[in-house]
Amino acid sequence: MSPETIAQMIQAGLPGAQIEVFGDDGVHFEALIVYEAFAGKLPLARHRMVYATLGDKMGGEIHALALKTLTPAEAGRA
Repeated sequence: MSPETIAQMIQAGLPGAQIEVFGDDGVHFEALIVYEAFAGKLPLARHRMVYATLGDKMGGEIHALALKTLTPAEAGRA
């Protein structure tokens, strides 16, 4: 699976999010996601929102996904 495909899946589930996905080996990835709807949510809830967009790909085609989830204000992009 490519970083671009993962970014597209996350974008479909979190419309309007700013997403950057990195990964060289096709199974281990890192993602930076800036999304207004993360406001007021703890990191675990934010991560669950992202994982929900990937469905059964997590633990399968996507072996590992390290997440950094920020609101636009936290990212300095407000």
